[in-house]
Amino acid sequence: MQIAYSAPLVRGRSVWGGAFAGKVLVRTLPKHRFLLRIAMTALPGIVLLALGTAPIMAQVSRHHRPRHPVATPAPAASAPAAAAAKPDDADIDDEDDPNSNGVVAIVNDQIVSEYDLRQRLALVVATSGMPPTAATMKRMRPQVLDQLKTEKLELEEAQRKNITISPTEVDKEIDGIIKDNHLTMEQLKEILGKNSVAFETLRAQIAVQIAWQKAIEDEYADRINISDADIDEELARIKEGADKPHYQVAEIFLSIDNPDDDAKVLKSAQDLENQIQNGSPFPNIARQFSQSPSAANGGDIGWVNDGQLAPELNEQLRKLTVGSITPPIRSAGGYYILALRDRQEPAGTKLPDPATLQPTPERPGYLPLSRILLPLPPKAPPNYLENAMNAANTIRQRVQSCEQAQKMISEIKGVVFMKLGEMKLSDLSEQMQAELAKTQSGEPTEAFRSSAGIEIIARCDKAAPKPSAAFVMPTRKQVEDRLFQQQISMLARRYIRDLKREGNVETR
Repeated sequence: MQIAYSAPLVRGRSVWGGAFAGKVLVRTLPKHRFLLRIAMTALPGIVLLALGTAPIMAQVSRHHRPRHPVATPAPAASAPAAAAAKPDDADIDDEDDPNSNGVVAIVNDQIVSEYDLRQRLALVVATSGMPPTAATMKRMRPQVLDQLKTEKLELEEAQRKNITISPTEVDKEIDGIIKDNHLTMEQLKEILGKNSVAFETLRAQIAVQIAWQKAIEDEYADRINISDADIDEELARIKEGADKPHYQVAEIFLSIDNPDDDAKVLKSAQDLENQIQNGSPFPNIARQFSQSPSAANGGDIGWVNDGQLAPELNEQLRKLTVGSITPPIRSAGGYYILALRDRQEPAGTKLPDPATLQPTPERPGYLPLSRILLPLPPKAPPNYLENAMNAANTIRQRVQSCEQAQKMISEIKGVVFMKLGEMKLSDLSEQMQAELAKTQSGEPTEAFRSSAGIEIIARCDKAAPKPSAAFVMPTRKQVEDRLFQQQISMLARRYIRDLKREGNVETR
């Protein structure tokens, strides 16, 4: 939803690599359906919200009924205090009343209530894959509050332009979420309800996103013109860099609107980095927290060649291996966290045979392993087993390495992590051997049931290096989309910056 900030600077300008469809703003701006629909691809992460910090066996079978009826979006209004529901063990402050609907911020003449903040926190933590602990909720509270304040400014601007959003438009976006996640409406409502997220919280967020997209379109759609000469010039520049390595980059950007906020923003960026290192998917964190238009694409800014980003960003990017991230980097406008999604070698590079890249075990017949176990009680009922298996599958999706898995599991009570070390495969049970036979180096097995409970066996051997590819020139259409996105990003950043400067924002 955040569309009002800059991308990494490329010698004083933005660079974008995402491809969008269409012809005017609807074509090149990230479509509002994409924003929330993609964010909700993290729905398996919601299963972890049911775990909280209580023993897993006490939590996986617990159900929370939704306390709100389905309603049409009313993004400017707060839901009733009586409808508030709080995730288990996710209190934000000991002194906070869980049913409080007090005011936490005033944006011009609009309020952000404690209920609004609690609801968005629950939704953000669930869909980002963060561990839903009390510490996480407290740490994320300032960032989520900033998001809500920004949304109030965006909504007010849309209202000033007489932009309206119909329930049908929101319904259409929710239908997209359901289809993309292979859910029914009842399942979506059940997932949100179990985690104390009112359904209208999701509807209201979608409504604001659509309204802001329309405001951007109304303000700038007819101001941007990409000529054939512009495309030719950009293609020539790209061709000049064809003999350099190319990086497919994703970003998280947190802006600094006031120099006095530098330390605060850095702390927020470090918190996000820590969440990603602990297994939260980078795209999900980017969609929820990045203040760049690329947030709609999970932070993806496409391909850049070596030297194309600002020097301080490029220096850190060079150090990355595919799949790794940088620490927060101070650059123009704020802090960036970069992720290297893929790499291409200079055009014409002779690439090694992928077969030669396969790792060989140090000791044939042995593998370094770790074990993740969700214990089961005797005669567990079917719905209990189903919920525990869903939780295990969610954990597996977040496992990136044995070291990261150990740190992640330490935050989830009731789940056991065991470092097995070098294990002789023939000494393992036939079931474990069969599951490991389906994996590659560095991968965890699928979750499976054993006599001890539900298990995941993680291979701790080094993953095989990914075969490289040589750089390929983009098409004219891709370049046109990139240039358009550069311009709309710059204009949108100025737009929200002006709204913040002119607005009266008070935090209680």
